[in-house]
Amino acid sequence: MSVQAPNAERQIWIFTQMLRIREFETRVKRTFTDHPGVIRGHTHLADGAEASIVGSLGHFREGDAALSTYRCHGYPLALGSDPKAMMAEIYGRADGLCKGLGGSMHLTDVQRGFLGTSGIVGAGIPHAAGAAWAAQIRKKGDVVFCFFGDGAAKQGAFHETLNIASLWKLPVIFVMENNGYNVVTTTAQEDANAAAGEPLSVKAKAYSMPGVTVDGADPLAVFATVGAAVEHYPEHEAITVFGKREEYEAALRGDPVPRFRGILVQGGVVSAAKADEITAQVAKEMDAAVTFAVKSPFPKLESALENIYA
Repeated sequence: MSVQAPNAERQIWIFTQMLRIREFETRVKRTFTDHPGVIRGHTHLADGAEASIVGSLGHFREGDAALSTYRCHGYPLALGSDPKAMMAEIYGRADGLCKGLGGSMHLTDVQRGFLGTSGIVGAGIPHAAGAAWAAQIRKKGDVVFCFFGDGAAKQGAFHETLNIASLWKLPVIFVMENNGYNVVTTTAQEDANAAAGEPLSVKAKAYSMPGVTVDGADPLAVFATVGAAVEHYPEHEAITVFGKREEYEAALRGDPVPRFRGILVQGGVVSAAKADEITAQVAKEMDAAVTFAVKSPFPKLESALENIYA
């Protein structure tokens, strides 16, 4: 089943959202490393995952839902969440998406279909199945997008959820973002010692699901693959770079943001001047988000007792 390639306007939207995610997280990283204590607890970034995030959510429609891992800043941004409220939440301020009570790893924006995240590896996978079951009952054709890392594929919840999703034909699309590492264990090490079924997409076959491996740094490839899945549904402590420095620098050479910019410019979709203009606009937007977060007040102590149910 083929999916029509996004038109020029949509490709520029994809590029802009990838830039917004990168610029937003650059400011989070800068604050976390240069101003210890301003961001409470820990924060996890998704450098290099911009293409898989935006390429997938380019098919998101009103009524759909999405869940992600604790590397969660990019998803609500692509879905239209206010970067000011997001930054305020990461800063633990009362004007944040969750009133400053969730922080960096627990962003939620239900109004935009982003149902939230968890610091527990793989926790969003069964939640996605629950949301998909609700969508199935509503019978409006809504789909749930479930994002998780390769490490989550070793969790029991992953296998249990794929099993029930297949049996009940739930409208959920599982997007595994494989960065080659499970914290400090590489995919290559696991191939030899622990992980059966590589590439990881073949695990879907055990549950009678189509599984596809795609270049996660190519937003158009992701867009096409996820689009086919959407169409198919009706039928069925410090910021640490794990690994060697040369591996990290090699990954930077394949950075999806400048790579996609080059594709758009070379293909005549956007001029170099226009690409620079978009970059400057995004930088200004994210600077404003930081300013807003810094000026936002901290939550009042009594707010800890709000939204608690017996």
